[in-house]
Amino acid sequence: MKLYLKPGKEASVRRFHPWIFSGALQELPSADADGEVAEVYDHRGRLLGVGHFHRGNIAVRLLTFEAADLNAPAFWEHKLQQAFALRQQLGLTQQGAYRLVHGEGDDLSGLVIDLYGQVAVVQCHSIGMHRQRHLIAQALQRVVEPPLTAIFDKSRETLPENYAQHIQNGYLAGSASGSAIVCENDVRFRVDWESGQKTGFFLDQRDNRQLLGRLCAGKRVLNAFAYTGGFSCYALRAGAALVHSVDISAKAIALLEENIALNQPFAGQHCAFTEDALAFLKKTNQEYDIVVVDPPAFAKSLDKRHNAVQGYKRLNAAAIQRVAPGGLLFTFSCSQVVSRELFEHTVAAAAIEVGRPARVLYRLSQGADHPTNVYHPEGAYLKGLVVQIGSAGE
Repeated sequence: MKLYLKPGKEASVRRFHPWIFSGALQELPSADADGEVAEVYDHRGRLLGVGHFHRGNIAVRLLTFEAADLNAPAFWEHKLQQAFALRQQLGLTQQGAYRLVHGEGDDLSGLVIDLYGQVAVVQCHSIGMHRQRHLIAQALQRVVEPPLTAIFDKSRETLPENYAQHIQNGYLAGSASGSAIVCENDVRFRVDWESGQKTGFFLDQRDNRQLLGRLCAGKRVLNAFAYTGGFSCYALRAGAALVHSVDISAKAIALLEENIALNQPFAGQHCAFTEDALAFLKKTNQEYDIVVVDPPAFAKSLDKRHNAVQGYKRLNAAAIQRVAPGGLLFTFSCSQVVSRELFEHTVAAAAIEVGRPARVLYRLSQGADHPTNVYHPEGAYLKGLVVQIGSAGE
């Protein structure tokens, strides 16, 4: 399929931004063309790139800015080899779990691949990418070392509903039990890629969990929105005196407690609470030396941004009230539509509302295996702060 841009609409593509919006096209194909490979040309007929078409706001996700055959096995092998070489350069292939492909950050818009031991979990965010999943699986088997024992497709949750209702998650190659124990920086976790959130684990917080571990020896720690206990396990392994983990999901709490047991008994040092994190923060009188708030995305579209900001303000105000004087707040937002500047202003507004001094010690982001393409700044989705909270009236 060949698509042509309106005059003057090629500027962002010339700057290597991989998204082409529907309003830039001279003609918008019907939804029957969703998932087709599209060659994109400027209004003079000069090739700009090749990608996948979808009738929506983002009409084309470009995977290359030159001529290429997306149905050729060599295309996928080359792309995945580049991604694997970067993780080797970063020393991440020695980890038990890491992200191999991070969408636009690896010039593969619409594709995420996480590795857990010798199992790859593929998650497609576009119909076109999903239709080429078998080529992707074949390339993975040729590129990744040590060889993979299984490749699991977990795309049903991330694809458009009208398409997703006709597909099922399942193994593209090999088979596995659905979960495995992996080691991250010598901390052990059971990852459930078949029924867990996302691909089974939040790999983007690896470096931030490690930072927490360096700061929490002998401290009282609260991990809100704990999920399966990433921050909790690091805190306990690092010698925290007390860790409280809060998550509304009983299933997540059960896996969290298994993860803690995988590392050490930590008798009397840990307690889990299956309840809403904000409600817990508001009702407890406990003070903590470190409070971690890492909620799910509060907004996935611009029209929800205002409500998201108000939600972040309420959450951070409640969290700040639970931080002991001189203690630390680890606070995060993974809402792409909430910029880092807006997030920091929101945390500042929360501190002002509570009436306590606050100073930023660290600005945090996703790990290096979640790279951000400099031409696609939208990929810098994870924003984090480590804030020292003082006493009221200082």
